[in-house]
Amino acid sequence: MRPDWIDLDGTANTRDVGGLPTTDGRRTVSRRLIRSDNLQDLSRSDVRLLIEDYGVAAIADLRSELEVRAGGPGPMTSQAQVAVAQLSLFPSSPAGEPDVPPWERRPSTGRGFSGLYLGFLAERADSVLAALRLIAHTEGATVVHCTAGKDRTGVVTALALADAGVERSAIVADYAASADRYDALMSRLSASMGNRELSLGAAIKHRPKAVTMERFLDALAEQAGGVRSWLAAHGWTAADHTALRRKLIGS
Repeated sequence: MRPDWIDLDGTANTRDVGGLPTTDGRRTVSRRLIRSDNLQDLSRSDVRLLIEDYGVAAIADLRSELEVRAGGPGPMTSQAQVAVAQLSLFPSSPAGEPDVPPWERRPSTGRGFSGLYLGFLAERADSVLAALRLIAHTEGATVVHCTAGKDRTGVVTALALADAGVERSAIVADYAASADRYDALMSRLSASMGNRELSLGAAIKHRPKAVTMERFLDALAEQAGGVRSWLAAHGWTAADHTALRRKLIGS
């Protein structure tokens, strides 16, 4: 299935995850979960499209505090009808220590990017569950985004899809689809971040590959028994699961 890209003036990697097949023969509903790179450069027409056409009512911003300060919160934060939650997947800098780009002190519980993704779960399970609850319990569509919309956003989106019962192959394909917009994404980020406090680190420049998500899901299954077991161990309830599945799959 082809990705359902949303072409906006101010982003390069925005798509609706509707239409993905589930293990029980259904498909995810469109205009419920949207994933994206950062939103601070949205135009007025972008904001109008997301709110009026896609029904966006909530945003889970997975960027670190340093990224938000450097890039700005973006125009969606001024929309009274949209709830915005700042849910960094990186730990805050210890008190008294200078801030550094989060990918320079990135959490890791293994080799490669699958280890980085496991580190997000190990160090910021609170933010992960908060983002999933925002998706599950908000009426209307939720946008999940970070800076590039592929790693942190990819992890949270993969967990949401897995808990809702989406086929593993579709979860992997959705993650890897960001590679289709990689060149445009890097051009946009280089232009927008070139003179700011942040530089493009190795994590930002990583081109998504299907094998990375495969390894992450395999490692999570080996270490925690899979997505649903990990979620349950960190406080995800049956009510949360039901709400998320109803939101993404329908009643």
